Amino acid sequence: MTLTSKQRAYLKSLAADLEPVFQIGKSSVSPEITTAISETFNTHELVKIAVLKNCDADIKEVAITVSERTRSELVQVIGRKFVLYKPFKDDPKIILPKSKKNT
Repeated sequence: MTLTSKQRAYLKSLAADLEPVFQIGKSSVSPEITTAISETFNTHELVKIAVLKNCDADIKEVAITVSERTRSELVQVIGRKFVLYKPFKDDPKIILPKSKKNT
């Protein structure tokens, strides 16, 4: 799934009020953090994650790695935080704006 700029903007607006659910620190992207984030997508479609200052890895690379491992879509990287989106398979709660290709 590739998000359009309109869909990404919509998700960014929803994520503005979210608090980070996870913090990635010195150990960077460990299998345990990846599993925990994956499990969070069972109850949340939109997740904000903070990268602590003691994490030496590049924030954008961390975000891409977590996105790939959790099979979610990277919405944005802003400062030391990033937002991931993964819709529920059966009953999505977040309805994205239609892209022009779908209409």
